[in-house]
Amino acid sequence: MLPSVQTSSTRFASSLSTVLDLDTALHEVSEQALAQLETTPDLAFVFVSADRVHYADYIAKTLTGLLDTGCLVGCAATSVIGTGAEIEASPAVSVWLAKLPATQVMTMHLTFEATAEGNEILGWPDELLESYPDDASLIVLGEPFSFPAESLLQQVDARFRGCRVVGGMASAAHQPGGNALLWGTEAFSHGAVCVLLSGSPQVCPVVSQGCRPIGEPFVVTRAEGKIIQELGGQAAMTKFQQLFETLPNSEKELVHCGLHLGRVVSEYQDHRGQGDFLVRNVTGIDSETGAMTVGDYFRSGQTVQFHVRDQATADGEMRQLLSEAVHLKQEPLAGLLFSCNGRGTRLFDATDHDVGLITEYFGEIPLAGIFAAGEFGPVGSQNFVHGLTASLAVFMQEVAVDRY
Repeated sequence: MLPSVQTSSTRFASSLSTVLDLDTALHEVSEQALAQLETTPDLAFVFVSADRVHYADYIAKTLTGLLDTGCLVGCAATSVIGTGAEIEASPAVSVWLAKLPATQVMTMHLTFEATAEGNEILGWPDELLESYPDDASLIVLGEPFSFPAESLLQQVDARFRGCRVVGGMASAAHQPGGNALLWGTEAFSHGAVCVLLSGSPQVCPVVSQGCRPIGEPFVVTRAEGKIIQELGGQAAMTKFQQLFETLPNSEKELVHCGLHLGRVVSEYQDHRGQGDFLVRNVTGIDSETGAMTVGDYFRSGQTVQFHVRDQATADGEMRQLLSEAVHLKQEPLAGLLFSCNGRGTRLFDATDHDVGLITEYFGEIPLAGIFAAGEFGPVGSQNFVHGLTASLAVFMQEVAVDRY
C-alpha cells in the first residue's frame, strides 16, 4: 500500500512509478496518490528522471490536470526518490501531495539578473515585498547553470531572518539549457521554482553532511578569499602535515580519499562535534607556500577543523540526526529529500540507503525527492549550499503527549 498520513484535516500522500511508458506512469502516480489523499491537493511536488526532461511541458500540463491543482512544482534529475526507493539513473516519476488547510502556500519562479547596480533575484510575489511571515520555510529547486543559489540564500538570510531553506539543484543535464523545472502548467530551463510555507505543520530540516572532524581545531591566522595561507601562525599545509602524522592508519586512508575542512558556524559553543561545522572540500595545495584552496571564503579569526568522509561516517551522522528528530515532541508526517548525486550507491554499499534510514526512524511516511547537483539546508542560523549532503525537509505535527 502507498504511504498516506492524515492528521485532523492535514493530509499527505506519495506515489512512485517506474513504468517505462510516460503516459501510463503519469496516470499511475496520479491515481494512486489521489486515492491515498482522498481530497484535492493544495500542493504537489513532481520529480521525473532525466530521460524525460524533453517532455517537461507535457508532464506539467498533464499532471496539473490529473491532480486538479495549479500549485505544482518539480524538476528533472539524474535519479528520483520515492517512498522506500531511490531510483538511480532509471526511468521514474515521483509525486508527493499535501492538503494543508492551516498552512499558507505560495509558489514562485525566480530568476537571476546581473545589473550595473548589482545582482538581483527577480520574481518575488508582491506580498513578500511588503511583509514576510514568521517561522516560514522555503523549498527551492534550482537550475545550476542559470541560478546562483548562494545569492538567493544570502538574500533570504538578510531579508527574511529565521527562514529555513531546504532543496536542491536539478541534475538532469551537465550543460546549460538541459535541465527542466516545473511550475504549474509551465516548464523552464532556467531560474528556480520555490514554495514558501508558513503555518502548521512545521518544516524541520535535517541536514547530514556526512563528515566527521579529525584532530584538533585551528584558528585561521591568514586568509584571502578561498585561500588559507596560515593556520595557528604556520603555513596551512605544515599544520595539516603535523596533524596527519598523529592520525591512525584508518584515518590516513580516508584522507587520501578526500580531505575536507569544516568552519565552525557558531564561535560561542564550548563543545563542537558533527553538525557544528560547515564542511567544504580542500580543492588545492600550493607546494611552495603551503597554502590551501578550499571551496568557501575564509577570514582570519575563524575556527576550522579538518574532516574526513566515508560511508560509515555518513551513515552514523544521519542516524544521529534522525534520532534527534524522532525524540522531539513532534510527529513526522511527510518528507522531501534532496540527496547529493554523489551519495546512493556511489557512497554506500547498499541501495536505498538514505530512504531506508528515514523509513527506519520515521516509518513509511510519504516521501519524494531527487539526487541533486547541490543541496540547500541550514547549519546553525544560516542557510548554505552543500555537496555530498542529504538535506531533508520533515513536516512535523505537534503532539500532546511524548510518544517516545
